[in-house]
Amino acid sequence: MTGALYVGLILFSIVVICESEPTHAGPHRVGDSHGQSRLVHLTSHWAFQLVNDSLAFSRADSFCRGQFSSLATMDQSDDQEGALELLRQAALHSPVWIKDPNKAASKPLALSKQYLQFSALNFPKESSQGFARVNMSFPALSSVSVCVRVQWDPEWNEVSTIFSYAAPVFTNEFQLRGQVDMQGRILLALIIHGKHLPYKASFPNDGMWHHICVTWRRSSGHWAIYVDGDRKDTGSGTDTSRDIHADGILILGQDQDSFGGNFTEPFLGNITDLNVWNMSLETRHVRALNSCSPMTQEVLFSWSLDHLSSHPVVKEVQALLFCPAVHQQMELQGCRTLQSWSDQLPLFSLRDCSEPLPFICRSSRERYLKMKQMNDAQSSQPSAFMNHLMKLSNKSQAAFGQQPSGLSSLAEASVLLDMSVQALEDTQQEGLQPADMVSLIQLLSLAADVPTQPPSDATNRSQDSIQELSQHFISVADTIISEDNTFKWQAIKEVVNGPMDVVKSIDRMVTSLSPRLMAETDHLTIHSPNIKLKVQQQSLQEGSRGSSFCGPDTEKHTNLDCISVPHQKIQDLHNNGFHKLTLVNTWYGSLRPLFNPEENITMVPTVTDGSQRYLGTILGSSVISTTVLGDNQPVSTAVHFQLQHRAQNPTGTVYDPVCAFWDFNLTPEAGGWWNTKGCEVVSKQYGYTVCYCNHTTNFALLLQVYEAQRSPENEKALQVLTFIGCGVSLCGLLFTFILFIAVGVPKSDRTTVHKNLIVSLGIAELLLMCSNWASANEASCFVVTALLHLFFMASFSWMLVEGLLLWSKVVSVNISEDRRMKLYYIIGWGLPVLIVGVTLAVSVDEYKADDHCWLNVKTDTIWAFVGPVIFVLAVNAVVLCRVVMVTVSSARRRAKMLSPSSASKMQTFDLTWAVTRPVLILLPVLGLTWLCGVLVHLSVVVAYVFIALNAFQGLYIFLVYAVYNSEVRNAIKRIKEKRKALSFTNCSQPTSFLPSQRAPITSWGRSPPTPSSLETSETSGPPSSTSNSLVIKNESFRKESFVSFSLKPASGNQVVQLTGFKPSGGHNRWSPYF
Repeated sequence: MTGALYVGLILFSIVVICESEPTHAGPHRVGDSHGQSRLVHLTSHWAFQLVNDSLAFSRADSFCRGQFSSLATMDQSDDQEGALELLRQAALHSPVWIKDPNKAASKPLALSKQYLQFSALNFPKESSQGFARVNMSFPALSSVSVCVRVQWDPEWNEVSTIFSYAAPVFTNEFQLRGQVDMQGRILLALIIHGKHLPYKASFPNDGMWHHICVTWRRSSGHWAIYVDGDRKDTGSGTDTSRDIHADGILILGQDQDSFGGNFTEPFLGNITDLNVWNMSLETRHVRALNSCSPMTQEVLFSWSLDHLSSHPVVKEVQALLFCPAVHQQMELQGCRTLQSWSDQLPLFSLRDCSEPLPFICRSSRERYLKMKQMNDAQSSQPSAFMNHLMKLSNKSQAAFGQQPSGLSSLAEASVLLDMSVQALEDTQQEGLQPADMVSLIQLLSLAADVPTQPPSDATNRSQDSIQELSQHFISVADTIISEDNTFKWQAIKEVVNGPMDVVKSIDRMVTSLSPRLMAETDHLTIHSPNIKLKVQQQSLQEGSRGSSFCGPDTEKHTNLDCISVPHQKIQDLHNNGFHKLTLVNTWYGSLRPLFNPEENITMVPTVTDGSQRYLGTILGSSVISTTVLGDNQPVSTAVHFQLQHRAQNPTGTVYDPVCAFWDFNLTPEAGGWWNTKGCEVVSKQYGYTVCYCNHTTNFALLLQVYEAQRSPENEKALQVLTFIGCGVSLCGLLFTFILFIAVGVPKSDRTTVHKNLIVSLGIAELLLMCSNWASANEASCFVVTALLHLFFMASFSWMLVEGLLLWSKVVSVNISEDRRMKLYYIIGWGLPVLIVGVTLAVSVDEYKADDHCWLNVKTDTIWAFVGPVIFVLAVNAVVLCRVVMVTVSSARRRAKMLSPSSASKMQTFDLTWAVTRPVLILLPVLGLTWLCGVLVHLSVVVAYVFIALNAFQGLYIFLVYAVYNSEVRNAIKRIKEKRKALSFTNCSQPTSFLPSQRAPITSWGRSPPTPSSLETSETSGPPSSTSNSLVIKNESFRKESFVSFSLKPASGNQVVQLTGFKPSGGHNRWSPYF
């Protein structure tokens, strides 16, 4: 098993297999897969590895990348100390490859190398007086082209003049200027006949050589600016009335404010290869000049230092330029090496990038140690995938060229990928382990960097073999980025930069193999569950059109993920001299879950008006990419794409899509990061967004997450309405409580429950009115939140007691009143205190919301209110159902025994309504109000509904507990009757009536002729006269009436005198009867 594992580790180039973990920050030797020795030095933050295998710069860079590290840069003191220590321990005195941090990595292309030596002029930053004059007489020019190569000083940020041509009669005749913008680009602008054209054409301020050409033609007024062979800006509308004046002076590096003098706006850097033509060059001419091809057109001035006179500060220097310089700028000008050390300082130099040299890789200390840990675990206990791979490798071992530098041919890469696919299929049930994923990612990186030209002793591979290699490559990549491996990506995040490392390997592989893939066909599609790759090729001609690429079809066949190159950009490639166009499009459907969801994407919010609170940015779509190859060379052009939104909106949040791309050069130590430069949203639709970007790469939608916020106007209106609504509700509760006290409602358990409910709800409304002021102070707001929680909880608890009381009156009537009231007080006040106390003890830090005085709805704290409320509503609903059933059943039985008629059915309904009305009305009022109260953060509309319902709570209680409460109405009625009886007794009784004895009050019931109950009182007077009086109260009338009977003796006969009192306005009026 050990031998098989040894071979497997060779296959995947896991070269750092440490025998023991170092216990100090010093150099130590580790063995690679071939028994060779490599030196490693650990510092507090970094791990440096000196690789003695001599490789070309590009292969050295690929080797380090395959080990999830990079070439050392020497721009930090830690780098210098680590490299010096490694070189001392190895006693190495030859140069080693290192990386220039100021130069971005270039894409390798199959182009022949051409180095040309140029004599250049250096305009130093120590002086702003430097200039050079062209010593020749210029004729009048109806057309002109000026081409020059410049190397801008990266530290110079002022407006500079590259060249200026002034005539005796007009100074600003023809001039090229440049300035640095906020993105670190050099913007170029022309001045023609004194007209200053806009700054649009640009090139990066990277300290490299750039070829610039400007052209102008009088006949059409057309002008153009080319940078590195590409037309960057063009236009017309210049003065066509005259030529450029003759006999002028052409100055390099200065602006002429007067003819040949008063220099301003100096240029700092290097200038060479200045050429002038008295014609307007075409695009094909400019591209030829950029690639250092000779021109057949007659030149007006050709670059020669002998024909220039310059200021003493301007020095001659030699520049080694590689042509064409636009695509392989770093390798064209040479690659950086650490030459030697002098007084503890490193000495750098540039060497031919193809020269094999040792090199130093650098990675973080944590990554190195994690890699060692994973390798040790794989050595001691290989996974099922690795075991199966070893069995396959033993059979095919002779096919591998085990080179220390990795894979040296497409044949080796194809065999490795084929075995990997077979092992993945055979171990699909067991799945991949994190160490397996690291090995496969390394394999993809190595395979992507295999030289496109096979060795001379190998035969050319057929079209089918190349396609099979590509399919196996995509198959392995698809398995790695499958959503099933989401948690494994989190386990290897300390080693691998992320899933975009796989995307980068796919980009490099397809770009490198595209000439082979398209040798016998014009289109190729490779489709796997998570990746769709399509390569298309066409010959460019007039009217050529690009084709759109879309991801896999969905069930609805709408709103697909698509990308396309605009037709005009395709035509521009043809106009710029390209003959063949290759489009490489890729779609990745499973990358979004692989990014750490807890890792927020740092980005400036797009919504800044204060209406929404920014929470963060997440990846919200698939990833789609386009690579454009013109004549097999990468060309950057604009693209349109649309992507579906694939993230779910959490409650209370909204999304704002942002068009972005993955920038591998941004934070390269982390493998890159999302960038938005050059991208903009074209339209936002429901479920998808359309974008435009001015370059080609890997694109996606970033969704900025915002919490729904209210505008200042709405916030102010809600505060005012809350205060008014709470005030109205509080007034209703206060009137109800005062009415209970003032009218002398008889004391009962029902009345007591009503009073406690009114008190708890009233205090809660008062606190709610004060919550806006309390929010200014953190401590006060916390106290108000706790009290609001307590008293609103008490309101629902007493509402629960209302239901229990109704239950005890109707369903279960065997509990004594004293025991009931003790239980009710425990439930009404004790339970809320317990709930609030436990909630504070458990989650005091997450108790209060951030921006207002209420419970935090973003945590589970809100359930300390919502949970009990749901329980109360559920219990009261059950109680109501049971009470209605019992009441209706009892009423029906009674109606059948007494008077089964329609009137009895009405009495049944009246009785049921009277019993359940308080709880039945209060249940939806409080329940619906606080349903909106809990959801108030979702929408401003819900907030307004909550305020309206809350304002009417007090009014509802006033109506139910006071206006339509029979106890209150009877108490008021008794007060009115008492007052009228006293008034009648004092003012309206006959003189024979004896006030010493009060007449009892009697009720007549519903039949006036026959009193339902009658009480009499007799009073004896003097012997000469006797008077008996009877007073009857009649309740059958809608308005009170009293009837007084007086019995008087008259002429020996007993006479009954009946006096009736009835307020006016009734239809039946009583009159005395004798």
